[in-house]
Formats: sequence, C-alpha cells, structure tokens
Amino acid sequence: MANPKIGIWLIGIKGGVACTAIVGLAALKKNLTGSAGLVSQLPQFQHIGLLDWNQFIVAGHEIRRATLADEVLRLAAENRIVTEKLIEQSRPELDEIEQRIRPGTIFNVGPTISSLADADIPSQETPRETIERLRRDMADFVRDKGLEHLVVVNLASTEPPVAAESLPESWAELERLLDDSQKCPMRASSLYAIAALGGGHSFINFTPSLGSGLPAIDELARRWSTRHYGCDGKTGETLLKSVLAPMFARRNLSVLSWVGHNIFGNMDGQVLNDPANKISKTTSKDHLLGEILGYRPNTVVSIEYLPDLGDWKTAWDHIHFAGFLGVPMTLQFTWQASDSILAAPLVLDMIRFTELAHRRGQVGQMTFLASFFKSPYGMSEHRFEQQFQMLEHWAKANADSGRQNNETRDLANKKTK
Repeated sequence: MANPKIGIWLIGIKGGVACTAIVGLAALKKNLTGSAGLVSQLPQFQHIGLLDWNQFIVAGHEIRRATLADEVLRLAAENRIVTEKLIEQSRPELDEIEQRIRPGTIFNVGPTISSLADADIPSQETPRETIERLRRDMADFVRDKGLEHLVVVNLASTEPPVAAESLPESWAELERLLDDSQKCPMRASSLYAIAALGGGHSFINFTPSLGSGLPAIDELARRWSTRHYGCDGKTGETLLKSVLAPMFARRNLSVLSWVGHNIFGNMDGQVLNDPANKISKTTSKDHLLGEILGYRPNTVVSIEYLPDLGDWKTAWDHIHFAGFLGVPMTLQFTWQASDSILAAPLVLDMIRFTELAHRRGQVGQMTFLASFFKSPYGMSEHRFEQQFQMLEHWAKANADSGRQNNETRDLANKKTK
C-alpha cells in the first residue's frame, strides 16, 4: 500500500494531553502550525521513513460522557493553550473522531478515578470480558477504516500501584486470573495493554500506571510479534533532573539533597490528590537520581493540587550540594509550563517511531524510546543525553536498513525488466 492509513487509539481520549494531541495533529495535517516540540521533526529523523501526519486517523476509549469538542473548548477557556480559531479549524476532525469513541473500563482503578466515570461504563464484567470488549472495539476500527496498523496509547489518569508480590511472572499464570474479578490483581491500564497486544497492535504506556510493565505482558507481546513501551512521560521537572544530575556526577560534586515541589490543577492533579494514586507518580519521579549519581541523596518529591492553576504546572527544585573543601552550595530552578503542550507532541512522536518499528518487524520492548520516559522499561540508563543517543542510533540503523531495502528492490526491478 503506497500511502497506508495508521490508526491511533487513545485511552483517555478526552483528557488534556489527548485533546491537545488531536488538535495538534489536525493542525499539522493542515499546515497550521510549526514543528516546535516535535522530536521526530529534528533533522536526524527526516530520512528514516517516518510517515506523514496525513496518514494517521484517531479513535479511542473514554470513561466520561462530555463530548470531545466540549473538552477541547474547556481546555481553551480554562488554560489558554489552544486558540478558538484553531479549534474552529479542527472542528470537522473533532466531530468525526467523536463518532469513533467507545466506553472504556474502570476495572480496579480505585474510587477517585471511578468517581469521574459515566454511570453507563460497564462495571460487572470479568477482566477477560473487558479485554474482549476492548479488543473488539479496536478490531472494528481497524477493519472499518482499512488500517495497516494500530498504535494504542494510554493517556488515562494515574492508577494506584499494584503490589509486586501479587503479579504473576508468566502469561499462562496471568491468563488464569482473567476469569475471576476478585483474584485478578490487574488494573484497567493492564487490561488495555492486553487487549491491544493480544490484538496484534502496538502499545505505549505514557502514564505511571502498570500498563504493559510486566514480564507476563511482555511475553504476550512477543508471542503476538508486536511491541510496547513505557512508562510515565518525561516532560518537565524529571527531564531537567535527567540532564542536571549527570553534570553533578561529572564534576564530582556531592548532591546532599534534592527537593522537588510540584503544583498544578488539571484533572491529572485532581486524581493525584488521592494519596493512593499519588504514590505511583512520586515513585516514578524520584528513583532516577540514585541511579544516575550512584548513591542516594536525601530526596523529597511533593505534588499538590491547586484547581486554579489548571494545566499550568509549576515545579520548584532546591538542590543542596557540596564542593571542594566540603563547602555547601545550592542550585534552585523553577519550571513553569503547560503540561499538555509539553506532553502532546511527544505522544505524536512516539506514534510515528512506533509505526516505523512495526514496519521494521521489531518485537517486544522498544528501548530506543527511553528518553521519552521517567521509568523506561528494562532500562538502567537514565541520563537524558545517553538515552537520546539510543534513539539516534536506532534511527541511523533504520535509515541504513531502508536504503538497503530500496537498493534490493531497485535491483530486483532491473532484473525483471
């Protein structure tokens, strides 16, 4: 197929990041915006065979009733990150996507997320029944639109963590639990992952939730020859940590303590106001310092919900470190940005990179995407520059592979003639 159509299936499709990604994609298709914030638009990724924005079509799952257009309008009114003109220009796409949104699941997500859900969201299904329903939704979309491939991205609210001792090691063990809602330790994010990977689709977990972060689910992905990665998109304060911490290590400056205080007011902040949900996020934000520095300084990570801030997040960090002769010094920085504006282009980037990985036949964990995540699966390297070099090396290898394939095809055509 000369111009394949690729599906994007967004879980939590009416959330801030998803809405921003949808409007951004519509703007890119119509040449209404530039490439700022898009990693895949950098020069080193221009000749590796990434698809054009016009080849992607969007659908998804949601647990809330409000229309997609209303959520985009609310994002504009409350957070001033999308103009009314751009919304108007994107309105046909929003109305079209609305017809492709299906009810999601609230299986084992906890009371805070459940309280946001519409009363019509199925709640009496077994995990297996839920997986089959979600899988049918995705399969119908692929069939109806004649899609070459589907990339599923989890952008739903952060779930409480799952106790490690309750997690089965193998797919066979995990599958046996899917018929019993009481015994199955999985949360909704993992059911979405199983539905996607078991259907032969790619899966990206942009949240701190468990998602596909289990050996048993990775086994499923390999069994179906598909691919996945996560977790927790690295967009702001933690991105700076992954850049600054190596500097302290390289200059042999001892970090004594690192305090990060985060305040924001979007729906993510509302959900994280629940301590059970918050621990998933703070754990993801905190662990990389020790792995970069080689020791554990005193650390504090706090997240506070202030409704009036909306999507605009402020992170204030205080770094106390010791230099020559043991003299203590400090570095402070303040990061203020729109959470959705930082995250949405990364979602679009990873979809493009994942689609290329699909065409190249790559299976399992996509470790080349590590630079996009706070807690990348199967990865002990947390220094941003080294992670980004992994993406560049992957891109170069794919560019070389693409050239070889083209040369082979051209040679075959000449012999045929």
